[in-house]
Amino acid sequence: MAIAKAERLMNLALCLLGTRRPLSKRELRDSIEAYVETFRSGNGSASDDSFNRMFERDKDDLRELGLVIETVESLDGEIGYHARRDSNRLPPITLDAEEAAALGLAAKVWQQARLAGAASGALQKLRAAGLPEDVDPYEAHGALEPRIPVHEAAFEPLMLACRDRRPVMFDYRKATAAHPEPRHVEPWALECWRGHWYLAGFDRDRGAERVFRLSRITGRVRTRGTGFTAPVPDVVTVRETVAGWAGETADRSALIRLRTGAGYPLRAKATAVRELGDGWDELEIPYGHGLDAWLVEFGPDVVVLDPAELRADVVDRLRAVAKG
Repeated sequence: MAIAKAERLMNLALCLLGTRRPLSKRELRDSIEAYVETFRSGNGSASDDSFNRMFERDKDDLRELGLVIETVESLDGEIGYHARRDSNRLPPITLDAEEAAALGLAAKVWQQARLAGAASGALQKLRAAGLPEDVDPYEAHGALEPRIPVHEAAFEPLMLACRDRRPVMFDYRKATAAHPEPRHVEPWALECWRGHWYLAGFDRDRGAERVFRLSRITGRVRTRGTGFTAPVPDVVTVRETVAGWAGETADRSALIRLRTGAGYPLRAKATAVRELGDGWDELEIPYGHGLDAWLVEFGPDVVVLDPAELRADVVDRLRAVAKG
């Protein structure tokens, strides 16, 4: 069935691209073998209705694939369709070595993710469109091996929901909670921060924007209807939100005790370091939202000294982890 539909769509596209004048539904129905075979035995309005539904679906599928189909009304009121070649022809693609290298690095980023096939296919299309054969976008900077790991099952359905602007529902376990809770979210964008994926969106139950770490989503992501109830901010705002919730926005300092030889990411962020002896150092680090979750990842190698609320948040998270 999939092959038959693909062949039907291909024939419809070729017919619309090859005609010099708009063709009516009746002419397309009589010209494309798949339509003739399907509706040969049918008669009357039922057959016409079935054809109309199939044709509209096929036309929508072609448009979704990028084909520009124009609808033209003749002098006698009949509707015709055609796809002008000049409207469906991309301009020549010219890339210099630096641009090709950038595309190659972008494709490498997704080699371990579910977009690997799409990234490789895009490069193949660029080759077909005229990317110079002596330019290898994969090897231009072979010393660089960028990767964006995607291990969470929630990534793909959330990526599609962000693209299609579809509300979702999933079970989410906060770092300070022992059990997950259902969330109804209007997804805006996915961001990768410090090797972790985050979803920024509008939480319908709480009536405010929220950021969710994908590794804390349990179970299956389900779509719930269509349409958003809250305005979607621009990309810059979403990224700033993700950065803030991920702990990149700091407005004060925290004092921690760190085991010697451990916690190098924390040491890189430290504004002051003092050796305490007995295998411990004292660090002053920027303190923003999400720092408690980051500190918990270092386990017994970190002890929070100040402020008291940060220490309490870290203790609460450790207790939640202990409860399972």
